Amino acid sequence: MKRHVGTNVLASGMSTPDLNLLVTLDVLLAEGSVAAAARRLRLSPSAMSRALARLRETTGDPLLVRAGRGLVATPRALELRERVNHLVQDAEAILRPAEALDLRHLARTFTLRTSEGFVETFGGDLLEHVGREAPGVRLRFMQKADRESASLRDGTVDLETGVIGSTTSPEVRVQALFRDRFIGVVRPGHPLCQGEMTPARYAAGRHVVVSRRSIDKGPIDDALQALGLEREIGTVVGGFSTALALARASDLIASVPEHHTEGLRLGLHSFPLPIPALEITVSLLWHPRMDGDLAHRWLRSCVRDACAERRVSAGS
Repeated sequence: MKRHVGTNVLASGMSTPDLNLLVTLDVLLAEGSVAAAARRLRLSPSAMSRALARLRETTGDPLLVRAGRGLVATPRALELRERVNHLVQDAEAILRPAEALDLRHLARTFTLRTSEGFVETFGGDLLEHVGREAPGVRLRFMQKADRESASLRDGTVDLETGVIGSTTSPEVRVQALFRDRFIGVVRPGHPLCQGEMTPARYAAGRHVVVSRRSIDKGPIDDALQALGLEREIGTVVGGFSTALALARASDLIASVPEHHTEGLRLGLHSFPLPIPALEITVSLLWHPRMDGDLAHRWLRSCVRDACAERRVSAGS
C-alpha cells in the first residue's frame, strides 16, 4: 500500500504532518530557491518542487511565490523561518551522538558580544587560556550596543557579557561572573585629585555620562538628588572607553565600573564615589539551545576562569 508522502498515519487513525518536511522547509526558506534547495539536499529540482507542493498543502500557505525570475517568501513563511530553523537545529542536536571533546583538534569560531572594557580587562587572559587548550579555536569580539537578546536567539552571537536589563529575554541562560562598583575617574592634576572627596565637590564638577540610549539621568543622579545635589552634565557618550578618553583629555569627570575598566584607566586618577555604593552584577548570557554543546560549555568555563583569575591577580 502506497503511503501518502505528506503525512504519517498513526495506529489510532489520526494523521500528523511528516516531520521530515521541516528539514525541507528550513532549507527552502533559507535558500529562497527551489533549485538551490534541491542542490543543498541533493535532490532533483522536480523532487524539490513536489516537496514544496506538499508543504503548501500541509501548511495551507503558498510559502514561496514567484516574483519575476525568483521566489519571495510570504508573510507566513517569514513568520515560520526562525522557528523552523530552531526546531531543526534542536532536533539535530538531540540526534547527534555525544562525543568526547577533543580540544587540541577543535576548529571553531565563537562570537562574543561584549563591551570594549571587558575585552580590554579580561580579553588577554581569555585568549591565552583558549589558545593554550584549543589552538584551533578563534574568538571574535563584537561591540555591544544594546541589551537585546535577538543575536543570541538567532545564533549570530554565541556568548554575551553584561548587566541584565528589561530587554533581556527571559529564555536566555544567565550566570553571574562578578560584582562591580562604580568609581569616579579624572585626569592627573585635576582639582579632585587633592583634598577630601565630598558629595558636593563631586557634584560641582562637569560630568561625562555613559548611556546607550542618550539618557542623561541615572542612579548616580538619583543618589545625589536624595542629598539635595545635582551634577552638571557636560556630554553624553555611548561607552565607558569614550567617557574615559574624554576624562583623560579634559576636566570632565567619568563615573565607570571599576573592574570592567581596569585597563582603560591606566594613568588616570580614580576615587570611590562619595555617595551610597552603586554596584552591578556582570553576567554571562547564552541561549538555552547551547546548553548541551560541549565546546560551548567549555568556552563558558574559560570565560568564568579568566574573570576569576584576573580579579584574584588584581587583589579583588
